[in-house]
Amino acid sequence: MRPVGRPRRGPSGGRHAGRRILLAVALAVTAVAAAAPPCGAAARIVAGDPDRHPERVLVDPAWRLPAGYAPSDLVPVSRAGFAGDHWVRELVVGDLRALRLAAEAAGVHLAVQSAFRSEAYQAQVHAGWVTALGAARAAEVSARPGHSEHQLGTAIDLRSASGPPAWELDDWATTPEGAWVAAHAADFGFVTSYPRAARDAACYDYEPWHLRWVGRETAAEVAASGLAFRAWLYLHHPPSEAAAP
Repeated sequence: MRPVGRPRRGPSGGRHAGRRILLAVALAVTAVAAAAPPCGAAARIVAGDPDRHPERVLVDPAWRLPAGYAPSDLVPVSRAGFAGDHWVRELVVGDLRALRLAAEAAGVHLAVQSAFRSEAYQAQVHAGWVTALGAARAAEVSARPGHSEHQLGTAIDLRSASGPPAWELDDWATTPEGAWVAAHAADFGFVTSYPRAARDAACYDYEPWHLRWVGRETAAEVAASGLAFRAWLYLHHPPSEAAAP
């Protein structure tokens, strides 16, 4: 945060400056609260074209993609130099490759654990969590079908190349790979959708391994804002009201 300028000398100037600062803080808190409404479950369909502007599409417990949506330009992650039978949108490949190369240059080796998921596949994933944890807890760790960022084709789950799935660790961000990703993902156009201590704003548990590509300019803006990506989207690209299907 940029340091606050030093107020003019004199008791009245100091008081006025203090009041202005408190007012600015209060307005900022109000704006964030308005930007990220509570995480209630609904099924409103997002507006806009996910193929044209995937970085602007809000996908959360209340807003979902059109039924059966799938991107039109999916390609294998091998195009970015990763192994595995996973797919991402072609527009992600350049930045994903650059992220991998920069990580390897720093001595960090990453693997893709998951990428695009169809609505049908997400239904299976979510049902498995419901069976394991119950519906209420499953809703905190897994998106319902149609509500997953993975369906956009621009979200990936990473892991350490030589390690287990990241969610099997206490905190993947404390590993060399996870720490590097936390520090550098935004440089390559990726945001962490579900950051630490942002449960109310992000709607899901902390997932340092889950990245969503939004482009380098947007990723830099999100990082500078200090907001969870969901809150940033509500501020800058709010979904239009739409009737539930």
